[in-house]
Amino acid sequence: MSSPTKRNGSFWPKMVQDFFGAENPFDFDEKFFFSGKSIEVPSANVIENDNSFKLELAVPGFEKKDFKVEIQDGMLIISGEKEHKSEEEKENYRKKEFSYSSIRRSFALPEHVKEDQIDAKYENGILNIVLPKKTLEASKAKKAIEVG
Repeated sequence: MSSPTKRNGSFWPKMVQDFFGAENPFDFDEKFFFSGKSIEVPSANVIENDNSFKLELAVPGFEKKDFKVEIQDGMLIISGEKEHKSEEEKENYRKKEFSYSSIRRSFALPEHVKEDQIDAKYENGILNIVLPKKTLEASKAKKAIEVG
């Protein structure tokens, strides 16, 4: 007869489950946490007026050269990568530090955006992207279709 507190050959998982109320509260993706890279999704404002859409992405600490803005399969893909390295060497020690961060965000483009006229500017930590609209053609008159 097995013990009622024993689970999967160990007392520990049962105690953790009883305390936290979950199978494995510490479950995480090791590849994500220990890959040396993390991808952040920046906050964005989308503003629409009669002539265009405007995207404002908050990405402080980057430079213009760090960004890539692309259109692929009807999607606007915004990505950026930056790397920072510093070294300090004194008589009794040497200190080296580095950091790496990246951002990625994508948006489905409406059909009435002029893809060849999209403009992007980076200023004061904000990436501004303007997507001009095409003029919508007048819709045709409604046509009733008889159901047979």
